[in-house]
Amino acid sequence: MKPLQIREYGRMPDGRAVHEYTLDSGAGLRLSVIDLGGIVTRLEVPDARGHLANVVLGLPTLDDYRLRNPHFGVIVGRYGNRIGQGGFTLDGEHYPLDVNDGANCLHGGRQGFGTRVWEVEPESDSCLCLRLVSPDGDQGFPGRVTATVRYRLTDDRDWLVEYEATTDRATVINLTHHDYFNLAGGGSVLGHELELTASRYAEVDAGMIPTGLADVTGTPFDFRTPQRIEARIRQAHPQLQRAHGYDHSWVLDAPQDGELHRAARLRDPASGRSLEVLTTEPAVQFYSGNALDGSLASPDGQLYRQGDGLCLETQHHPDSPHHPDGPDWPSTVLRPGQTYRSRTLHRFG
Repeated sequence: MKPLQIREYGRMPDGRAVHEYTLDSGAGLRLSVIDLGGIVTRLEVPDARGHLANVVLGLPTLDDYRLRNPHFGVIVGRYGNRIGQGGFTLDGEHYPLDVNDGANCLHGGRQGFGTRVWEVEPESDSCLCLRLVSPDGDQGFPGRVTATVRYRLTDDRDWLVEYEATTDRATVINLTHHDYFNLAGGGSVLGHELELTASRYAEVDAGMIPTGLADVTGTPFDFRTPQRIEARIRQAHPQLQRAHGYDHSWVLDAPQDGELHRAARLRDPASGRSLEVLTTEPAVQFYSGNALDGSLASPDGQLYRQGDGLCLETQHHPDSPHHPDGPDWPSTVLRPGQTYRSRTLHRFG
C-alpha cells in the first residue's frame, strides 16, 4: 500500500476547501475521492498489458460537480433510486418529498447526499471514513440520520464500500454508489460483456416506477450468462423502449444472509479488464447511461454520449416504501436503535 495523498481540489462558494484524497493499493488500483458527495473522481486500473486507465466517468472541475453532475461517482442517499407518488406514508403519517424526476423523488431529492460536503477522515493509507449528518425533514425525509461510509482498498485490486446509518426517528433509507464505469477507459461500453446473477427484474411504468417482478427468461433482460450489451440493448422490447435502454432493478438470486455474494460481472474484451461486484444488498440497478447526450465532457475534453458509461448500483428496490415488506421486496425502514449496514465489493481483474 502506498502513502495516502491529499491535495486541495477547489473551494465551495462559501470558501470551504474541498480536498481530493488518493488511495493507492500498490497493486495497480488507485482511487481518488473528494469531500463533495464522496465523489470518486478517478479510479485507475491496469489492463491485460499493465497499462493504467481511469475506468469511471468524471468531470473537469469542482463547479462542474456542483452544478452539472448527473450523479457521477456520488454516494446516493437518503434513498437511492426513485420513490413515486411525491412521498410515502410511514406509521400512519404521510411525508411529502422533494420531487425532482417527474412525480418522483430521485436519489434523495435535489439536495441529496451526493451534493453535500462530507466530513472525511483518513483511517489509514488504505481506508477513508466519510460522515454526514442529515437533519430531520431533509428533503422531506423524517428523522435525524447519521451516515458513515468507508472506502477501503485491499492489497490486491479490491475496492470495498461499507455503509452504516442510524436515526432518531423512523425513516426509510437506501444508500448506494453511482459510478459510471467504462472498463475500456473511453469510448462506448456497449461492447462490454455483462453478467447479472439474477433470474427476475422489476418492470417499470412510464415514470420508471416498478410495477412488479418478471422472469428474465427469453427476454433481453437475461444476463445470467455473459452477454454483450450491444447485442440486447437495441431489441424492440417495451421495457427497453420505455427506459431508452436499461434502467431497471434486478432481483439477485443470492440468499439475504448479510454475506457478500456476486451481483454482477463486467468485462471489456478489448482491454481485458474485468469488474466483479459482490454485495450484501438484495438487488442491483443496471443503468446504461441513457441520458448522456453530449452536453457533458470529460476532463480531457471528450464528450459523453449514450452508452459511454454504465452503472451497477447495489441497493434495495426502487419505490420500496409503496410495496408490502416481503422476501421479494424487503423493507427499507430504519428505526431508532437499529443500525443500517450494507457492503459492496468491487473486484478488478
